[in-house]
Amino acid sequence: MNKAELISKMAEKSQLTKKDTESALNSFIETVEETLASGDKVQLVGFGTFEVRERKPRQGRNPRNPEQIIQIPASKAPVFKAGKTFKEKMNK
Repeated sequence: MNKAELISKMAEKSQLTKKDTESALNSFIETVEETLASGDKVQLVGFGTFEVRERKPRQGRNPRNPEQIIQIPASKAPVFKAGKTFKEKMNK
């Protein structure tokens, strides 16, 4: 499902216009991005948690030259951890 299909489905379920639904979805995405960028997490009880995790620096191999070892710098990665209720619905 792509973004346009998601907007159509959400508009149908919420009985909002597609334009209003797209605005709501974009606002949600922007809010999550801003919250994660500020170092906080977004927790939606029953659905899941969006958070940022630190990745330590590590060594890797150059895919074009497997003998060459390269240094991969530390970075931050956004992650989503599914909530209990969400996991249960997926396993029915």
